[in-house]
Amino acid sequence: MSTVTAPSPAASAAPIVVPPLSLKAPLTFTVVALLTSLLAFVWPRQGESTFRLSDRTSSVAVPDLVIPTGTTVLVCVVVMLVIAAASWWFALSRRRAPLWIVIVFGLVGVFAFLTWSAAGGMVPTTGLLFGAISLSVPLIFGALGGVIGERVGVVNVAIEAQFLLAAFTSALVATVTGSYVAGLLGAVVGGVLVAAVLAVFAIKYVVEQVIIGVVLNVLVTGLTSFLHGAIMAPNSATLNAPPRFPRWAIPGLSEIPVVGPVLFNQTLIVYIAYVLVPVITWALYRSKWGLRLRACGEHPKAADTVGIKVNPTRFWNLLLAGAIAGIGGAYFTLGAVGAFDKEMTGGLGFIALGAVIFGGWDPLRATLAALLFGFTTNLQNLLGNLGSPIPSEFMSMLPYIVTVLAVVGFAGRSRPPAASGVAYVKQ
Repeated sequence: MSTVTAPSPAASAAPIVVPPLSLKAPLTFTVVALLTSLLAFVWPRQGESTFRLSDRTSSVAVPDLVIPTGTTVLVCVVVMLVIAAASWWFALSRRRAPLWIVIVFGLVGVFAFLTWSAAGGMVPTTGLLFGAISLSVPLIFGALGGVIGERVGVVNVAIEAQFLLAAFTSALVATVTGSYVAGLLGAVVGGVLVAAVLAVFAIKYVVEQVIIGVVLNVLVTGLTSFLHGAIMAPNSATLNAPPRFPRWAIPGLSEIPVVGPVLFNQTLIVYIAYVLVPVITWALYRSKWGLRLRACGEHPKAADTVGIKVNPTRFWNLLLAGAIAGIGGAYFTLGAVGAFDKEMTGGLGFIALGAVIFGGWDPLRATLAALLFGFTTNLQNLLGNLGSPIPSEFMSMLPYIVTVLAVVGFAGRSRPPAASGVAYVKQ
């Protein structure tokens, strides 16, 4: 005869955890959709907008896309309003909106804005995307380094310093040796040096991590500016003329219409980014290294209890993060500009830190955020060439406005690693 066991009082009294209601994301969706609707109803533009889908380097000629400006913008506004309504449904249901909704909303909004701006003009699509990738590359490396640092428990505010010193060392080493590969290795060393100083003060001497990061940014900015003016500028031919990475077209893939020349006719540094993003994403969640790293950032005391050496793990992973950010710094001198200039990073280290937060401390999401910021920066340049009626002062603010909107609004509910920024002192 079977018996039925009644549930214990402790089990029946277990609390039901209800996720908190967060309206940041739906409010941001709604505000952006309403602002975009102004382009259709308050400041409408008529005529046709042309999107050029191939250029002189394309092996396959793709005809231009010509669309009616007013009608296209109106359709895009309707789609954005529908997505905004869906985001309200997700929020009120205590559910997080899927990532694809944010991506589709952003793509539709950008397409509407481009269509409106290009009324009677032409958008070079391949050039726009290629420039966006180029501007996003250092942000991707910086964001990956920031994710690793914060996941292991150290807030890496010194990404800007890692960029600058890596750019300086890469230009110097590549010029002296005549090798861009040696310059890349020099950039890695530069990024590791900054990370080592951050690690020593933040982990060993328990200095406030944000403060030491800010100090390193100021210190490296002044140091590289001084060395540039005192050493590099008077001897630019021998100390600041590094060889640049050549573009390597991947046969077959580089011939794909529109995206082929953008993604597969790039330099070695860009291809390294293609490899690092999936590898770090997989390793962070599926490998013993990633498990130990996340344990040190979430609950270092518990990690210490099971035998993980918390502070050494933080130290070595922070050096790894500095090496990755250093590769991004090398892109400024060996991939884009071809020479070092003082303060040439222009605050992109802080944008990379914003990408980490917008991406929810996830490598893939942070990469997508970096691509968004790079695209917005390149869009600023394109709008100036299109003769857009938008004031130039606003276009200069555009990348930073998108950064604030993304971090404050579209990020929705995001929780950093529980022990991020908290030094661990073993009792």
